Amino acid sequence: MTPTTNRHTVDLALLAVALAWGSSYLAAKESVTPDTVFAVLTLRFGIAAAGLTLVVAPRLRRLTRHELAWGAVFGAILGVVLVLETFGVTKTSAANAGLIISLTIVVTPLLDRRAAVPRLSATFYWSAAVAVAGVGLLTQNGGFATPSLGDLLMLLAAVARSVHVIVISRVSAGRALDPGRVTLVQFAAALGIFVVLSGTTGRGVVDVATQMTAYSWLLVLHLALSCTIFAFVVQMWAARRTSPARVSVLLGTEPLWAAAIGVTVAGDPVTVAGVVGAVLILTGTYLARSVEGRAGGVERAAAAEAMTPTSP
Repeated sequence: MTPTTNRHTVDLALLAVALAWGSSYLAAKESVTPDTVFAVLTLRFGIAAAGLTLVVAPRLRRLTRHELAWGAVFGAILGVVLVLETFGVTKTSAANAGLIISLTIVVTPLLDRRAAVPRLSATFYWSAAVAVAGVGLLTQNGGFATPSLGDLLMLLAAVARSVHVIVISRVSAGRALDPGRVTLVQFAAALGIFVVLSGTTGRGVVDVATQMTAYSWLLVLHLALSCTIFAFVVQMWAARRTSPARVSVLLGTEPLWAAAIGVTVAGDPVTVAGVVGAVLILTGTYLARSVEGRAGGVERAAAAEAMTPTSP
């Protein structure tokens, strides 16, 4: 395979991950209701944990205490992210959810104020302001009113995603952690949280599983296999074949796919305010990503993102 062909193959694989993540918002919206969030997350992560175990089984014998401990911490934060995202997507449109969650790229540098991290430029703050203004317009897609509960939950999810990325980045910087083993521990920890919550809140796993239609099962399998296992494996494969900046930019197309799928497949409404808001969000986050990339932030974010499977 020629270098050019290989580069194109890697790019297409990463775009496939971004597409899968973009489709996850509609898949979650159509397969989950507020009273089945924990049960569906249990099913999804049970399947994902089993699949990832097969992938990393040869390396599990070398699991360290640090990987076990920090993986559990990462998994607890991951559980919060996914609960917020999944509840959020049941209360807003798939397009809104995918666009609002993209604010993670803006929020992360604002929260990550380590001494070793370069100061943010004025351009970054202007970019962040543009993205936030876009969210304001997007939440008024159906007319000027108080933002929906789903929109607010997705904003909180973007902050929680940022915390997840920052914690992974800080911990991984000084330790040799195997991404595959740590991610499996993350999945197991998050799964444990979902199992407990599904047994005490909303409908139980068995009840939901026996009542799900074939279409709902296909959507859950898509979330578990395509949006979780496939995404993780491709990210790890691509990280050895292209630059972290390229990985970050290509995966950054996720909100574009989410918006396109929400409008074309789910029939999410298209208004002038919504379109302008979407353009502002995408422009602001792209500029912020570019500015942060020049300061080395993309490399840190891409490294952490490999252990951050946080689509809903």
